[in-house]
Amino acid sequence: MNSEPVSESIIECVPNFSEGTDLSKVGRIVEAMQVPGVRLLDWSLDTAHNRSVVTVAGPAEAVMESAVRGAGKAAEIIDLTRQNGVHPRIGAADVIPFIPVRGTSLATCAILARQAGLNIWRRYGVPVYLYGASASRPDRVQLEDVRRGQFEGLRDAVRKDVSRRPDIGGPELHETAGASAVGARSFLIAYNIHLTTPDVTAARAIARDIRASNGGLHGVKALGVLANGRAQVSMNITDPVATPMTRVYGRLKDLAVRHGAKLDDSELIGLIPEAAYEDGAEWIARIPEFDPALKVVERRLENPLDWQPKR
Repeated sequence: MNSEPVSESIIECVPNFSEGTDLSKVGRIVEAMQVPGVRLLDWSLDTAHNRSVVTVAGPAEAVMESAVRGAGKAAEIIDLTRQNGVHPRIGAADVIPFIPVRGTSLATCAILARQAGLNIWRRYGVPVYLYGASASRPDRVQLEDVRRGQFEGLRDAVRKDVSRRPDIGGPELHETAGASAVGARSFLIAYNIHLTTPDVTAARAIARDIRASNGGLHGVKALGVLANGRAQVSMNITDPVATPMTRVYGRLKDLAVRHGAKLDDSELIGLIPEAAYEDGAEWIARIPEFDPALKVVERRLENPLDWQPKR
């Protein structure tokens, strides 16, 4: 009797780079990440947050190599002393998470993240903080704790406070590329929604009330920001199974009424897992030109992007 073929193990990596205005620079980073066996699923620039997000997937070792090369190119061409944006950041390659997709585990991704961190330090001299499932200290599990003070504050803190120093490399940050937060996590959804008013006060109030740390929804992290002249609630939903997007959106609608605001269009940064996709849901209808073939990870794996830069 013939046995069923073993499914290919797939790991996803979604590095975030601190450059969202220079298409040429981001194109060079993406080009550097081309490694045999790795599929390019998505990449985009966010000018308002001065940030770009790249999504790649494939076998563990190849994906790790792709991420490490991307971090190296970012360190070469992004100078944080000349860069700023509304999104918190500590490094040119700011955060590099590894995510299990198929035939692998979070524990495997945690080991891979540590190996990637070592390679980033040894090859490029960029120190690394380990977070999420890769964290070696409880105070570094949450990404926001690692990024406290951002590049400028952390650069000064590591010189005075031993507890703020990197897990790998250092003790000081790279002069222009800062440090990278490298870790392992499950799927999260990066979702931003705009208000019809430019009043960022309302966006901040909604963000405060919906985020888990203030007693809001489980697994929701949120900031109220002004992006391209529009008030925006910028969110990460870190447990979309326990807190489905329909529930998040319903809470956003209630909070908007409470704070005298109205919701406008929204956007996804990166991709979402199949389990989070809800055909016909109102939160998806708010995303202009949403196409599940392009924005759902499992579907995008079957039709990846060409490794060609957008010029």
